Amino acid sequence: MTVRVRRTFEFDAPVEEVWTFISDPAKRADAISVVERFDVSSDGRRATWHIALPIPLIRSTVEVETEDVELDEPRFVRFVGRSRVMRVTGEHTIEETEGGSRLINEFIVDGKLPGVETFFERNLDRELDNLEHALRTEVEATA
Repeated sequence: MTVRVRRTFEFDAPVEEVWTFISDPAKRADAISVVERFDVSSDGRRATWHIALPIPLIRSTVEVETEDVELDEPRFVRFVGRSRVMRVTGEHTIEETEGGSRLINEFIVDGKLPGVETFFERNLDRELDNLEHALRTEVEATA
């Protein structure tokens, strides 16, 4: 089973401010609650997430190697994350609006172990809430 979710956020901020946050692998990782820690490569396009999933078959953190595979500044970023328990793809599209910008988020999680998809099916909306909150906090701080 594959879990897919799409959410749109509206901001009273220019596209460039939203881009500054969403194109940064460290800022994206920091917003996700199951990411206990992360390491970002020197080129800024790859990050290793150390995630803790409350699933019986997983007794320690899991490393998810993520990489930004497509960047179209300041409009679009796609990343792919791979690990022994799942594959995640995230796409973030920024559109200019009359009053600011719109961020369209799409995530796909393919689990490789029982319970992974169920966890994300129940919790992916909450993780997107966390992402939205972190982004709003940063955008409001720069306003």
